[in-house]
This record gives sequence, C-alpha cells and structure tokens, in this order.
Amino acid sequence: MRILVQKFGGTSVADLECMKKVLVRVKRGLDEGYKMIVVLSAMSGETNRLLGLAKTWSNHPDPAELDLIVSTGEQVSVGLFTMLLKDAGISARSLLGIQIPVTTNSIFTKARIDHIDDEKIKSLLERYDVLVMAGFQGVTCDGRITTLGRGGSDTSGVALAAAVNAELCEIYTDVEGVFTTDPNMCSTARKLDKITYDEMLEFASMGAKVLQIRSVEFAKKYNVPVLVRSTFSDAPGTLVIQEDQQMEDVLVSGIAYDKDQCRITIWGVTDKPGIAASIFSPIAEKRILVDMIVQNTSRDGHTDMTFTVPRADLEQTMEIIESIDTEIDPTSVQHDLHVAKVSVIGVGMRNHSGVASKMFDVLRKENINIKLISTSEIKITCLIDEKYTELAVRALHDAFGLDKKVQSVCEEQ
Repeated sequence: MRILVQKFGGTSVADLECMKKVLVRVKRGLDEGYKMIVVLSAMSGETNRLLGLAKTWSNHPDPAELDLIVSTGEQVSVGLFTMLLKDAGISARSLLGIQIPVTTNSIFTKARIDHIDDEKIKSLLERYDVLVMAGFQGVTCDGRITTLGRGGSDTSGVALAAAVNAELCEIYTDVEGVFTTDPNMCSTARKLDKITYDEMLEFASMGAKVLQIRSVEFAKKYNVPVLVRSTFSDAPGTLVIQEDQQMEDVLVSGIAYDKDQCRITIWGVTDKPGIAASIFSPIAEKRILVDMIVQNTSRDGHTDMTFTVPRADLEQTMEIIESIDTEIDPTSVQHDLHVAKVSVIGVGMRNHSGVASKMFDVLRKENINIKLISTSEIKITCLIDEKYTELAVRALHDAFGLDKKVQSVCEEQ
C-alpha cells in the first residue's frame, strides 16, 4: 500500500473556495495511486477566536478545558472537508485524535505524542481511499483531549507519516517553500529546492513559521521526507531531507531572525557552585525556553548572569527570579524587550571556517553592536538591538550571496 500524507494549514482551509483547492490536491494524489491521509488545521482565525472566547469566561483558563475548547476547530474542518470529498464521489472518513487514537502525555496545551495506533489506520485505509484527520490534537491514556501547541498540525502530519511509513509528507501552507530568509523583509530572498533536517530545525528554533519545530524533530528521527509547498500555486516547494555531500558543500543556506525575545541580566549573584542551577532549574520546571546564556565573573566573588527568553515568558521568568531572591542574592535584575536574534545557518559550516568572522565584520560595517553570541555546529547567532533587525538580515543575506543559487564544490568540478 502506497501512502501519501498531506497536511493543510488554516489558510488552506479558510473557506469553501480554499477547500476546493485542497480537494484538487487530494484528487491528484489518488490519481497517482496513493491511499491518502489528509491532516487539517482549524479554519484560519478559528483557534484565536476560541482562545478569546475562553479568556472571556476566565482570566486564567484551565489548560485541560482550554484544550477541549480549541480542539473543536479541527473537528469542524475535517467534518466539512469530508463532506466535500463524499460529494465528489470519493470514499472518505473523518477521524479525530481521540478516535485513532493519537496518545499523548498530560501536558495540556503543549502535549507530546507518545503513540499512534498505526494498525488501526492501515486497516481503515483498506476500507477508505482518504482518511481526513484532525491535526493538533490527541488524547491522554485516561481519555482527556490534548493539543500539541501552536503549529501542532505539522507535528500531527509528520507523526502520522512516520507511523504508517508513508512515502512522503506534504505540508501545504500559504508560502511556496523555505526561503533563504524572510521574503517580506528581504526582496532578494530565494526559495530553496531542498534543506536538511538540521538546518530546518535551526530555522524553526529561530521562530520561522514555515514548520513547527517538533514536526522537524519527528521527520529527522524517523527519516520522513517532508515537502513544504503552497496550496495556492504549483511551485515545486522545498524538500526537507537528510543531508548529502552536495548540501554539505554549500557554506550558508539562510539567514533567520527572531524578534520574539527579551534579554534578562541578573547582576551580582554570589559566585559559588550550584548558582546556575538555582536560577535555571525553576525556570526549566515551568518549561520556559532559555537561550544564549552568558556568565561574567567579577573579582569580588560575584558573577552576572545574562540570558534570553521568549517575550511571552518574561513576566513568569521575572516572578521566578523574585521567588529565589534570597537564595541567589542579586544586586539587581534588569530586562530588555527591544532585542532580536539574527542567525547565519548552514550545514556547510561544519567543514568550513570563517563564517563567524565574516558575520561579525558585516555587522561592524553596518555599525550594529553585538550584545550576545551563541554558536552551534551549523548556526551562529548574535543578539542585537531590535531596530537593526531588517538591516542586519539584508546585509548578511547579501554578504553571503544568498540571492544567487550557489553551486556546490562537486558541481563546479
């Protein structure tokens, strides 16, 4: 049995006309001989509407009840689209996460998938040509509905593709693929034909909204080829796959940025063993993502801790720091909301030097001060003033020649 998974985001199922375009995509898959699993998000704007409704009733909505409410958006999408398929004479059935089931842990609003009943799915594919599944949602072992967090339908699609060993998972959205940088910020941004899982993970971690980060983690772990493409055009899209030699020969694949950041500095804490754990352990317990940690030790037995967190987590992080005030005894705590991260990303950086120095030189020439630096094998990130984000992205994009299709070393030879 050849299986193709197609996932469609909220803009792709926003109304009847959009869903008719989805229907065309599904028919093409059927014509090519595939059994189809179609994963749908809620209609565009519906999740926000439901979240707003919940917050009208409660200032602090219970996470379990919130999941129950927002999961209904996907339920509407799959019901409407399945009716469209049946009216077109296609054998189809709709399925919710609880019906498959997609079993998750009990971390409501940010649940993680533990298991998918692949045998049941394959059995249903023997009876139906298309299974229309609600993305974003799952169920705990004791039967409570969960959701997978923002962008969770991507994770649903890739996880289902992995579970049934699908040939390909197509992620349909309102963009034509993965670009060298944000085309809304840089007019010379170029669509990539393919990108590695590791590069895509770095793009996703920087806030790029093309793919949800956990969907890329799933794809890499189970080696699921993922094709990102537009519902509204026939552009070939971008293939996300394991790296090969040709991809490694390309030094830099793209420039990413993230404005959803704030910098926190804790001044003058006692320089002793365990002080970092005292600060970051309670933050981690609240599942707050900490990045770019820098520790500066002074001569008087004290140290300063600087790190970044998402802006949405600033208030909670500051409350945590206040709660451990007597333990860490800082002289002061400051935060800065007007910062952004800019990153140069590329698997080729593993085998080539000079990227960092070139990045720093470009920022120097544009008179952009670097506040913090962090690196990985395939990424160099600088924290800068937010107002310089667009200038930095454009300058780096030009400096690394990303507006042109770069030939690999193998191709040049």
